[in-house]
Amino acid sequence: MDFHRIPAFELARGIKARHYTSEQVLDHFLERTHRLNPALNAIVVLREDQAREQARDADRAAGDGVDLGPLHGVPMTIKETWELEGWPTTAGHKGYQDHVSPRTAVAVQRLLDAGAIIFGKTNVPEFAGDLQSFNDIYGTSNNPWNTDLTPGGSSGGAAAAMAAGLTPLELGSDIGGSIRTPAAFCGIYGLKTTLGLIPMRGHVPGAPGSVGKRDMGVGGPLTRHLDDLEAELELLAGPDDDMSAWQVNLPQPDPKPLADYRFATWLNDEWAPVDNEVLSGLIGFCEDLKSSGAAVEDARPEGLTLEKSHRLYYHLLGGAMGVGLPEKVRNRLAKIAAEEGDEYRHRFARAALQSHGEWLQKDEERAQLQRTWARFFEDHDLLICPVTNTLPFPHSQDTSAMERTLTINGKAEPYLDITAWAGVAMMVGLPAISFPVGFGDDGLPRAVQIIGPAWSEKTLIRVARLIQAQRFPDGLPWPDQS
Repeated sequence: MDFHRIPAFELARGIKARHYTSEQVLDHFLERTHRLNPALNAIVVLREDQAREQARDADRAAGDGVDLGPLHGVPMTIKETWELEGWPTTAGHKGYQDHVSPRTAVAVQRLLDAGAIIFGKTNVPEFAGDLQSFNDIYGTSNNPWNTDLTPGGSSGGAAAAMAAGLTPLELGSDIGGSIRTPAAFCGIYGLKTTLGLIPMRGHVPGAPGSVGKRDMGVGGPLTRHLDDLEAELELLAGPDDDMSAWQVNLPQPDPKPLADYRFATWLNDEWAPVDNEVLSGLIGFCEDLKSSGAAVEDARPEGLTLEKSHRLYYHLLGGAMGVGLPEKVRNRLAKIAAEEGDEYRHRFARAALQSHGEWLQKDEERAQLQRTWARFFEDHDLLICPVTNTLPFPHSQDTSAMERTLTINGKAEPYLDITAWAGVAMMVGLPAISFPVGFGDDGLPRAVQIIGPAWSEKTLIRVARLIQAQRFPDGLPWPDQS
């Protein structure tokens, strides 16, 4: 039975009904992992014996009529940056190579409490700080559509494993497109959630054991099925364990048809131009929306440019990423910050060393921009834009991310411009969904990003479901594999 083609929550219902066993499902995913993962290096930690014991426990519970939850006995993987008691959580950093988690992240625990069985962890870049997934501990992850290309990052191992059918469910994290970019590059669904909706305690970085709230970073599901995306969201959404007086009640989507939605588009920008192959896919997608009767117009929040958005985003990102840097690193950054120049390395150094007062000033700019976005969504339901400015690209590891370039329409552009479109929603804490809308002549997925107002996750999923019912009525295509 092709269990990898069945949605995760449907698998759980089948296990509970004893149509098949959790152990059979686990064996299926392990067989695929042993056969397909060597070419991908997506799953980098395996705990087969432990998972098998848990699967047998789940099957005994099903036989006794005990319901372990909506993920009863479903085997799955977890992005390596999430803490899981007794498992290594290194974030790909040599200094954490021997770190074994003494506790489990809050979000991961919610999946376990729902009956899930974790059999492996998936690869990331060092400190989850790149849009590729490679590190000195676990090596390089490859794209299942073309192994010469990156699957993206930082949830690259998760997305590659999901796309190849090595796991039925994943939990990603996103501070610079780390859910949406791998989803786009690997042809699956990825949901960046509203800031604060899913607890991040137990995610590395920050440092292992950190309990403070980290700016901008969010968790979110990666799936092959929209039903799974919504069901996993419902499991994960909720206040942190130390905020038990709070409740989450996400708004239900308007049941209106696709033709009644008002879409704004922001498809390209001279400051960070989009590759023509990406752009043509977006234009074709928007033309199809117009043909369905939906209102589609080019628009963006008043007074906002991509450069303005990205500069504020990157300054806040540098502040978040700069927390806890060793003194010798801070001394090196101080020399870079004092140099003339406005390259990414200068921007990061100045942001990482900014004073608390400067951060508060930038945070106020962000708050004002959040008001601007709220007004924008009074006149538009959703915004369509690129996930990134590029298609999946060949592995590039020879220099630091701040020194690399990407070729966009024949011209070398700064590598970190790849985060500009992801940062549009990131910086102001808005939800955004990434999903495939077709494939090019090169066989690679073409994806779209749709951004909504705060707390509109269910609307984003519903709109994606309406769109995908027309584009992929039989489900998402699979990479070419046996």
